[in-house]
Amino acid sequence: MKRPLIAPSFLSADFANLQQQCEMINQSDADWFHLDIMDGVFVPNISFGIPVVKAINAHAAKPLDVHLMISHPERYIESFIKAGAEWISVHYEASVHLNRTLSAIKALGAKAGVALNPHTPVALLEEVLSELDYVLIMSVNPGFGGQKFIPSTLDKIRKLRKMILESSSLALIQVDGGVTKANAADIIAAGADVLVAGSSVFQSVNPVSTIFDLKNIYQK
Repeated sequence: MKRPLIAPSFLSADFANLQQQCEMINQSDADWFHLDIMDGVFVPNISFGIPVVKAINAHAAKPLDVHLMISHPERYIESFIKAGAEWISVHYEASVHLNRTLSAIKALGAKAGVALNPHTPVALLEEVLSELDYVLIMSVNPGFGGQKFIPSTLDKIRKLRKMILESSSLALIQVDGGVTKANAADIIAAGADVLVAGSSVFQSVNPVSTIFDLKNIYQK
């Protein structure tokens, strides 16, 4: 079993010490910076936007994975890529013309992903799975950090893994929400490739050590 990619979620970072937090991730075993963009419309919270992504990119030595939890994401794709996004996921629920949006992301040189809310079936991705670089499965209801992992997500990951194998897709499975050292092994065993962890990393006593543990948890 290969080690997962780890993408610490900056939604839980200390924004008063942004450069320091970036340098900590740079020096850790993390693979990506995960940036949750919230607009207060698609989700009931507001996080940060393009200027903050640019600021993080100025200090990040690892790829920026930008998760657009916003309405009409197609309007902002080019701006986020210019700000430094290398991976961009848009929500199935927010994208009326999903195929067009995914094509636009790829045409601008970024990796394209689709995020699914907990209630959205993975079967709805059948027609676009071959075009995806990754699928982000939300294991909490989007909009707030620190929520508990929804147990039924494990079955959802298994279903998606089966779809990927049967379609010969190369899409990675990313899981976001309530990921901790206590449930990471089960999430990986179900078929996840990328773990997004916010509170469990940034609120731990030693974030670098926590990232190391998540990266190697399936090997223990």
